[in-house]
Amino acid sequence: MSTPYNYDKLRDKHVLVFGGTSGLGYAVAKAALAASARVSFSTSSSDRIQKTIQRLVAEFPGTESKIQGYVCDLSKETAEQEIESLFSKAGRVDHIVYSAADHLPLMPLQEITREKLVAAGQLRFFAPLLVAKVGARYLTAGPESSLTLTSGTIHERPTENWTVLAGYMGGVVSMTRNLAVEMKPARVNVVSPGLVDTEMWDASFSQEEKQGFFNLLAGKHLTGRVARPEEVAEAYIYLMKDSNVTGRVISSDSGSGIV
Repeated sequence: MSTPYNYDKLRDKHVLVFGGTSGLGYAVAKAALAASARVSFSTSSSDRIQKTIQRLVAEFPGTESKIQGYVCDLSKETAEQEIESLFSKAGRVDHIVYSAADHLPLMPLQEITREKLVAAGQLRFFAPLLVAKVGARYLTAGPESSLTLTSGTIHERPTENWTVLAGYMGGVVSMTRNLAVEMKPARVNVVSPGLVDTEMWDASFSQEEKQGFFNLLAGKHLTGRVARPEEVAEAYIYLMKDSNVTGRVISSDSGSGIV
């Protein structure tokens, strides 16, 4: 008689979310807690740790002992040392999710400088690669463990002033495939969200600009609306649970990729 399949795969597993205090990262932290996992998260500010824990516990009472926050400033030149310090405190992990980001680096071609290029890529390309480098030593061995990165869809649909961001997003997809080979048997995948209503947009646009942009694109989406972070978080949970998928891109884009 075959052993019953375990669908409760995340129970008591240790999930570490880089950028877990807002946006997609916070939504993933919530989804992981809902799946009975232990959750650690990183933030660049110590002030956010207790606030984030309080928010999570308010939504999931009784989970205080299952949540831990760490300061890790990925924007610094010393990012690798910051990551090393975080993992030395967090210890062994079963799943790593990278969703850290900053304001959108939108700029016309003639305004691009080397300094702006490096700054735009720090959280979007360089830091996740360093997380993979260090995290590989702390991931539980085997295909049941995973690293999930975050890209986007702009590299598939060229748009004026988005060249820098598109370059890094496409680079993360290529990085993911190569990391899947280098980090085997642990799995490496990437979630490619479309337009999602997160705080990142508030840092880059006025409320009026944001709403106008959202209304314009929502009308073109097959779903007819802009995605919520909690919806896209389901893609990350799927990639943690499906131990047979690696080196792949999972798109959660409201159908925008086919119209």
